[in-house]
Amino acid sequence: MTQMTSSDVPSMGRRQFMNLLTFGSATGVALGALYPVVNYFIPARAGGGTGGTTAKDELGNSVTASGWLSSHPTGDRSLVQGLKGDPTYLIVEGGDAIGSYGINAICTHLGCVVPWNSGANKFICPCHGSQYNETGKVVRGPAPLSLALAHVEINEDNVLLSQWTETDFRTGEQPWWG
Repeated sequence: MTQMTSSDVPSMGRRQFMNLLTFGSATGVALGALYPVVNYFIPARAGGGTGGTTAKDELGNSVTASGWLSSHPTGDRSLVQGLKGDPTYLIVEGGDAIGSYGINAICTHLGCVVPWNSGANKFICPCHGSQYNETGKVVRGPAPLSLALAHVEINEDNVLLSQWTETDFRTGEQPWWG
């Protein structure tokens, strides 16, 4: 039988170092795994501190006011990706002006995307016939509510959308979509 000498037993410094290394490695792995989970619950913010969401086109590119106005005539209502990824109509009010509000294209009846019908000058849902006027106010059911609104702001040529929290100018009531 062999006897252990003091040189065979690792020093306390080595043990502490190995414990620290093990603890540090496990902590790093755990934090690395938790980062995406925590990041999921933190809402995204647009750059510039305005609190708006950058409008995106059908390809996912940021919409600029100059680019939008150069390819959309006065009176045009075309879709962009807006708040929460919902399709939102931008309204061209003139050769150099995008409207101050956008209209969410999700029907308040069953959630269909409501197309703009320029011939009838209104939004008409193809699923169940709900109709909305040019500002998105419901004029014929079965949809119970008007289309949601969003503020549109131009900041350094970028088109930004933000939540509409004020009274709905079409109905005089508080917004239902808050």
